[in-house]
Amino acid sequence: MSRCPWCLGAPDYVAYHDDEGGHPVTDDTRLFEKLALEGFQAGLSWLTILRKRERFRRAFAGFDVARVARFTPATVERLRRDAGIVRHRGKIEATIGNARRALALPEEAGSLAAFVWRFEPDPATRPARLTWDVLRTTATSPESVALSREFKRRGWRFVGPTTVYAFMQAMGLVNDHVEGCPARAVVAAKRARLAVPR
Repeated sequence: MSRCPWCLGAPDYVAYHDDEGGHPVTDDTRLFEKLALEGFQAGLSWLTILRKRERFRRAFAGFDVARVARFTPATVERLRRDAGIVRHRGKIEATIGNARRALALPEEAGSLAAFVWRFEPDPATRPARLTWDVLRTTATSPESVALSREFKRRGWRFVGPTTVYAFMQAMGLVNDHVEGCPARAVVAAKRARLAVPR
């Protein structure tokens, strides 16, 4: 048995793969963090973002939605000078704007978690056998397209279908560990015990 090939290039990737990748998450703060970091990743590698993650957490108040929503133009300028993060103005402003929009979700859906988990795919629609060849050609799904559309309808930015699919993979809405990877069974067991937020 061997790990998913995507994680084998660096120890940081292996640790992330084994301890976090695909494990189901229902905590709003962690979900918001991952959506934000996936947005920052656009055009970059996940390894780049992973290595900056602690600095991002400090810069964005631990990704506390209410605190990020209160960031001001002066905060944007401060973040633009922070060499420890990705200093892309559009991505910084999108994260703040997305936090403001996330504040409306509890009233509408109960929580950010309840909202995104509505888009968990039916297991019957997933590949019968997930190989590396299949995974390499799967960048979106009908559910990631639908969730992206719903985010955008509410004014969220940097949440295209590919970004949203990577988020779904990371947060356990899909189990995209390949056949033979030890993490696949671990994630499947956690998903089987999961109380999906409603």
